[in-house]
Amino acid sequence: MSVVITPFFHEPSYTLSYIVHCPETMECAIIDPALDFDIYAGKLDNTFAQQLIDFVEAHNLTVKWIMETHAHADHVTAATYLKNKLGGSIVCGAQVTSVQHTFKNLFNLPEFMDDGSQFDVLVNDGDELKLGNLSFSVLATPGHTPDSVTYVIENNAFIGDTLFMPDSGSARCDFPDGSAAELYASIQKIYALGDNTTLYMCHDYQPNQRELAYHCTVAQQKADNLHISAGVTKEDYVNTRETRDGSLKVPRLIYPSLQLNIRAGQLPPADETGQYFLKTPLTGVEHLAPKS
Repeated sequence: MSVVITPFFHEPSYTLSYIVHCPETMECAIIDPALDFDIYAGKLDNTFAQQLIDFVEAHNLTVKWIMETHAHADHVTAATYLKNKLGGSIVCGAQVTSVQHTFKNLFNLPEFMDDGSQFDVLVNDGDELKLGNLSFSVLATPGHTPDSVTYVIENNAFIGDTLFMPDSGSARCDFPDGSAAELYASIQKIYALGDNTTLYMCHDYQPNQRELAYHCTVAQQKADNLHISAGVTKEDYVNTRETRDGSLKVPRLIYPSLQLNIRAGQLPPADETGQYFLKTPLTGVEHLAPKS
């Protein structure tokens, strides 16, 4: 029996989360789960995550893994929330420690441990994760972020933000330690999985208000991808990607999401009153900063 894949769409952040399960043992993995966050009210909410919980419980699944393709900058992860409700081990690419170190310094978080200890399992290229009678293999696919990984099970690959649907192209590479050249190489690794491999997206931004689409084959990407179809050279791709990145705005949720996501979705320490806070770095303050 083949693996069963069920998608869930978090419309506020255009995020696709997946529940992947072995139909013989009913063990499952939850990939890239999202938590609702109202940036204006500073409010976290579990409405979307509850959909995942309801599905797991309704189908009598046992959660083995809660898997992150990378530390996301555009939505808050529900990983720790789901672990507390359903069990399972939280998985992330081993290079998340690099991301943690960068943002520990940016947000000035002296108490934060940037050793990956907030995650249960850190994976590297070539690792395997058993799921019932099936298994995931791990591909390191950096470029968008250094910790980006792809999870492959049977003829299916969960590719995070490496690629979007062909009409949306590929991921930005202007985050700290991002690299368009590395992303080009990572995409070639994904293309080498074979034309019939089905790729599952982490986001679908629905350009031109088209219907939601969340998977396609390697062959479709190679034929039609806006940025990196089969004939595009590394030099041309890097030029296109870096030019485009120079025009992009900072993601709306980058500061709150990263402060939570480098912790696997755990809250930062509360202050002496029991209140939780997130930080926002300010720029353009030269004319306001006090004179030394």
